[in-house]
Amino acid sequence: MTAVRLPDQRAIIDRRKLAARIAALAEAEGGQARPQIVEALREALEAGRVELGRRLEQQPSAGHACANGHAFLIDQLVRVLFDHVTTHLYPAANRSTAERLAIMAVGGYGRAEMAPHSDVDIAFLTPRRSAAWCEQVIEAMLYLMWDLGLKVGHSSRSVDEATRLAREDLTIRTALLEARYIWGDEALYDEAARRFWAEVAHGTGRQFVREKLAERDARHRRMGDSRYVVEPNVKEGKGGLRDLQTLYWIGKYIHQVRSASELVDVGLFTRDEYRSFRRAERFLLAVRCHLHQITGRAEDRLTFDFQRQIAERMNFADRPGKSAVERFMQFYFLQAKRVGSLTGVFLAHIDEQFAQTSQRSGFFAGFRARPREVKGYRVHGGKIAAPGDDWFRKDPVRLIELFQLAEAEQLEIHPQTMRQASRDSGLIDNSVRENPRANALFLELLAGRNDPETVLRWMNEAGVMGRFVPDFGRVNAQMQFNMYHHYTVDEHTIRAIGLLARIEKGELKEDHPRASQLIHKVASRRVAYVAALLHDIAKGRGGDHSELGAEVALELCPRFGLSSAETALVAWLVREHLLMSATAFKRDLTDPKTIEDFVTRVQGVERLRHLAILTAVDIRAVGPGVWNSWKGQLLGELYDSAQERLRLGHARHGREIRVTAKRQEVADLLGDRAELADSVGARFDDAYWIAEAPDIIALNLVHFGAARTADHRLSIHCEYYEERGATLVTVIAADHPGLFYRIAGGIHLAGANIIDARIHTTRSGWAVDNFLIQDPHGRPFREADQLERIERSIEDALANRIALEPRLAQRPLPHHRSKAFDVDPRVVFDNKASNRFTVIEVNARDRSALLNRLARTLFEEGLVVHSAHITAYGERAVDTFYVTDVTGSKITGEARLGRIENALLEAGSDALQARLEEA
Repeated sequence: MTAVRLPDQRAIIDRRKLAARIAALAEAEGGQARPQIVEALREALEAGRVELGRRLEQQPSAGHACANGHAFLIDQLVRVLFDHVTTHLYPAANRSTAERLAIMAVGGYGRAEMAPHSDVDIAFLTPRRSAAWCEQVIEAMLYLMWDLGLKVGHSSRSVDEATRLAREDLTIRTALLEARYIWGDEALYDEAARRFWAEVAHGTGRQFVREKLAERDARHRRMGDSRYVVEPNVKEGKGGLRDLQTLYWIGKYIHQVRSASELVDVGLFTRDEYRSFRRAERFLLAVRCHLHQITGRAEDRLTFDFQRQIAERMNFADRPGKSAVERFMQFYFLQAKRVGSLTGVFLAHIDEQFAQTSQRSGFFAGFRARPREVKGYRVHGGKIAAPGDDWFRKDPVRLIELFQLAEAEQLEIHPQTMRQASRDSGLIDNSVRENPRANALFLELLAGRNDPETVLRWMNEAGVMGRFVPDFGRVNAQMQFNMYHHYTVDEHTIRAIGLLARIEKGELKEDHPRASQLIHKVASRRVAYVAALLHDIAKGRGGDHSELGAEVALELCPRFGLSSAETALVAWLVREHLLMSATAFKRDLTDPKTIEDFVTRVQGVERLRHLAILTAVDIRAVGPGVWNSWKGQLLGELYDSAQERLRLGHARHGREIRVTAKRQEVADLLGDRAELADSVGARFDDAYWIAEAPDIIALNLVHFGAARTADHRLSIHCEYYEERGATLVTVIAADHPGLFYRIAGGIHLAGANIIDARIHTTRSGWAVDNFLIQDPHGRPFREADQLERIERSIEDALANRIALEPRLAQRPLPHHRSKAFDVDPRVVFDNKASNRFTVIEVNARDRSALLNRLARTLFEEGLVVHSAHITAYGERAVDTFYVTDVTGSKITGEARLGRIENALLEAGSDALQARLEEA
């Protein structure tokens, strides 16, 4: 776009020296010189890349210098190649008018923006008809470039063809828009450029903008439709280089500017905005160049594997509470955010320029809609605008009022006013933050009934949000370096608020039926919105963000205008916002002690309602696919049990009554086979009846009865379990030590993940084990061949037909990039979470063999597993086991607990995994 002056260009490549060397080789060796010439060119290319790599190492943020340097290197090579081919291979002393050839750089190369391994996009331009000489020169040049290992994207067209195709095809039109003369017949290039502007671009500005924006929107959708995804695509992602290029393309097409700096002259950017444009572009180009150098290929995805390395290369350092990689990525997202702000202002100006130049005809030719006034603001064409340049300086509270009115009146904000708001955001000081009217307006916006998510995002991108709520400013663009969270903290928070608004409007009833009802039952809806805003406000401070966030809530809520009771509730919700999901996903919900402990911390139905709502939006706002019916089912079971306990002060039924009631429910489900509830059901103790859901018990009884009638020593049944969004696997076998870990191993070898397991033994010594499984993407198995494969794999594991450990160790990690993270295994024992069992929670890197390995370790330590609950958080897995010793007692001895802990830590360690992989 705007090239930088490259110092000491000959240190990159000395074209005259290289040309002389090639000429000498060609004259000395004649037709045999090709290998030596290619070698000389390759040496020059490699030396240039090494020099540019050295410069990037010295100035790791110099993106423009690196990108322009690589374009310069290729320019010089192309010129040397052209001169060599036309002088030594296909000389033509008296060329005809058809024997003319111009070489143009297009695409990123045309902008003089090339990362180390970018494609060389080149166009050969000929007169109206192509001569044989032109074809020979083009072919020879391409073969030489391919010999150098360059990835060349090329076209060869006459001026007429190029003009016609540009009119028909947006991609070709964009390529010609960026065309830059490299070498050859410059008059031919000038003719093509003149015809492009006269015959292609003239009068098609609106169409070009419309098509370019549609292309951009489709690209954003492919890339996740957020500039805050934690593994962004530097080139194609939202807020990336392609978005900046799109602005330049549009500006150049409409105003025929030659460089991005001229966008200031035509009024599309202010000087400050242009400087922001260049800073963002420089940084993004530098990141892309580092990516190419690290990988040795054209790689544009800033995945977890590379984030640490680039943070180190760009000299980011650790700070208290925030690692170097998190600081690097926060800076990355701040640049992406700036790109978004610039895009909004730029496109709105384009819109306005079109509106001013549009001609009306007919009856309405002289009609112009009059702007209206809303609280002093001008509203016209669906946009709200400040009436003057000093509007916010006169009363900085208006910086909050602007966004509140936009949400309440469902208006867009005029680009000039957004520009003013961003410029004047620094006027927000403590006097504004403590202003009751400003806080009341902010609370109205936060709990707005139209679209608070969109307007809060505008407010955030203008810098107003971070100034008004400095604690929110601290998490602005802050990433969470793990594979569980898909977005930065601020984006996650704003999405959670948007989900809450959609739930309140009834738009998500199908996915969140419970939350959609509860939001209308809570005493204070604004508590729900403030809790959503503050639940992650203290991330990145180096301590427990829930505890620290509760302290922030106690300070902020009174400022916002919440009552003392509302403040206390918000602070509690922030402190306990992980309680419901941790209990539902990592504890046995059929154990009365689980519910008792949960209710002890919740203490009230109003708290429970709010916690259920906040938990739902928090999980769903993590990213696509994180919320599923299995999680909804578990949270619903916990809510119902806790609500019953809170309302009655005790569980509605005693143990005996509960078992009797469930027997009757199962009998009803069995219909004409109701007698199985007594005849087969008598073989199971009360613990089984309490632990399992009625529909699973009904399936188990039918399965068990059939297996015993047929005298099967092993019976396996798999079926899709729609209500849980998973597949139910039931294994019936004679109980014996090690059964659980072998079944788990067989399931994992079939490519399935276990998300829940319940292990039972009948009074006659038969094991009835129920597993809920999903595929690695969190989806159930449904197809007959999939279910058959799982059954066969379990049979092989139990019959010792396969060596489990080495086979499991060879399976790839569920997340192949998880090795980019440090996950130290951790073991927690809890003898208070259950009256009957010791609860063991193991945190470790997620891998296919983990559950099998942990279960085997428990078996080797003489423990009996009664239920297992498996939760994955990206690269980290949390496996919870309810265990006893062989006598049915809890594990209490310190020495024994220490031995079990060490064994589990070893089982969950990366070192053991590495040894098994080597074996």
